[in-house]
Amino acid sequence: MLGALNLYLDGYTRYTWKQASFLAARFQGKSVSYAQKIRTWIHRFLSHGELPMHRYGRFHASLLSDEDFRSDLKTFLMEKSKKGYIFAKDIVEYVNSEEVQKKLRTEDGKAVTITIRTAQRWFKKLDWRYGKKSRGMYIDGHEREDVVRYRNDFVQRWKEYEKRMVTFDKDGNPTMPNGFEVPQGPRFRLVLVTHDESTFYAHDRRKSVWWHPSMDAVPERKGEGVSVMVSAFLTPDWGLLKDDEECVFEFEARLFFEAGKGRDGYFDANDLLQETEKAIDIFENKTHGMMTGLFVFDNAPSHMKRAPDALSARKMPKGPKLGWTQHPNGPKMRDGFFNGAAQPFYYPDNHPTMPGWFKGMEQIIRERGLYPAGGLRATCPTKCDDKADRCCCRRVLFLQPDFIAQKPQLQEYIESRGHICDFYPKFHCECNFIEQYWGAAKYRYRMTAKTDNIEDMKQNIKNCLDGVPWLHILRYANRSARYIHAYREGLDGAQAAWANRRYHGHRTLPPEMLKKAFEALP
Repeated sequence: MLGALNLYLDGYTRYTWKQASFLAARFQGKSVSYAQKIRTWIHRFLSHGELPMHRYGRFHASLLSDEDFRSDLKTFLMEKSKKGYIFAKDIVEYVNSEEVQKKLRTEDGKAVTITIRTAQRWFKKLDWRYGKKSRGMYIDGHEREDVVRYRNDFVQRWKEYEKRMVTFDKDGNPTMPNGFEVPQGPRFRLVLVTHDESTFYAHDRRKSVWWHPSMDAVPERKGEGVSVMVSAFLTPDWGLLKDDEECVFEFEARLFFEAGKGRDGYFDANDLLQETEKAIDIFENKTHGMMTGLFVFDNAPSHMKRAPDALSARKMPKGPKLGWTQHPNGPKMRDGFFNGAAQPFYYPDNHPTMPGWFKGMEQIIRERGLYPAGGLRATCPTKCDDKADRCCCRRVLFLQPDFIAQKPQLQEYIESRGHICDFYPKFHCECNFIEQYWGAAKYRYRMTAKTDNIEDMKQNIKNCLDGVPWLHILRYANRSARYIHAYREGLDGAQAAWANRRYHGHRTLPPEMLKKAFEALP
């Protein structure tokens, strides 16, 4: 103000009122609008004797500085994000809501509002980020009643398995089994051997890269490209199951499979059985027959396939039939068991009228003393009632102990070799630590150079799989063990995931973390 007056009143310069205020503003590094303010302030001083006051310490504080308002807004955004997408306009609408306005209105009753741009800035201040959201575990069927029932049985079996395992902390230090007498026998120690398959695609490469505007756009191939499926066995004790004495491609429990029509076909139960045979051979050679393998697989239908001669009433005829087998040109069905004795399902070859014939469901049930006087139909026209036990012949046999106890062929083979076989609960990939191993390998694969032929692609995949350090694999196994422990302590999927994101110390969750998980997600 003083500078503008001096310039205006100076008899030598002869600046106009506007010019003087403009030069005074420019000397202060200000714009034309500031010159207008200078003139306004001078007029006010001359008219009312008022000088402008500085605003230091008088700036408006952001609404987010109010801890109660900030906490309520955070809760609102969290709840809304669970139901779908959220936008900056949702914050604006929240501030404009009647409930919030009751708290924010000024003393003169004026409403407090914000703009879309302010809401966008608030997102950042509240640590929200715009971009692709991190994916969690799949929940389809995860908490289904039958799945939870199987999971509860599985985690109890796992508790017994762990008593025979050598476990490791996050730094690879072993902890030996203790707290009970070790039974006599050379194969007490139990080693977890987990299995899974995963598919790699030729065109699967990272999309975000450093690039320059002067670079030309490079044409890309459509689709995912050719695929290579990898089937492997992994252990927390050694990493990939392979023969150290013959460490070459042929002596690994790992299979590279070109799935598809016109290629290697499709990976089925028989392929897995052959790979499992090799895996057990390698395991026994590596452990010199001194350890027992716990082979655990996903609960997939192909893994649960029964042997060709396994007990099954699904396709049985009601009456006698010559040459009947479960599968066309397959072997005869094995004997059943009733009251501790074997029960042949085929008439003897010296039978006077039906030598070697299949007896049929009716005769099998009669021999067990379960056929009612009023008779039974072969099968119900629709699905049998879950509470019914004698609605049809097929239902009666389905509920017989020997039919219920029929095991998959994979399990029968593994147990015949003296090892243990189990299956993870359905929809619980977080329990199988090899899933994290695939993720680490694919992260490396996406950063490799593109290949022009399938052999180079396989070599790339192999290098990426072998590039995952053993210590990382061990930590993956511990993370899965924490999930299993969480389920054993009564947590559901969401609670177990919440606890695992916050605790990484050991294979089990401490009591205080379990308590916090129950409180956070009741």
